[in-house]
Amino acid sequence: MEVTEASVLLLPFAASSVGAARRRLVSDLIAANVYDSAVCDVALVISELLSNALRHAAPLPGSKIRVAWQIDAGSVQVSVSDGGAPTVPELGEPTQGATGGRGLRIVEKLSRCWGTSTGAEGTTVWAEVPVRPVPTEMTAVGGAAVAADSG
Repeated sequence: MEVTEASVLLLPFAASSVGAARRRLVSDLIAANVYDSAVCDVALVISELLSNALRHAAPLPGSKIRVAWQIDAGSVQVSVSDGGAPTVPELGEPTQGATGGRGLRIVEKLSRCWGTSTGAEGTTVWAEVPVRPVPTEMTAVGGAAVAADSG
């Protein structure tokens, strides 16, 4: 994780894009030696942000949605950009029996910080998720070589 890695995807404004973005993100995180529990946290955050955008916002031109991430030594910054909505993303207060409304609470719990920005082209919701690199002793494939007893 010594170098910064970044990816930007322009995907169809469709539910299938959640899985496509998550698979690509997980692949990038594994390649950057991010610890497995952190991979799960970042994947959940990007899934929540994408799902919220698909449910509550309009698409970008061309019926697209933009997903981006940047992997640094101690965190992954993820963002989802859409065509905007009549309301701004905010923490909900769902009732106990509600089947939705908890997504940004999950994002808040797993992130150091999160926020939104709105411009002429739409809204971007971002989050910074803390990560740890895989300990070096866990990166070796196989195990220690065992010397054969010749005696």
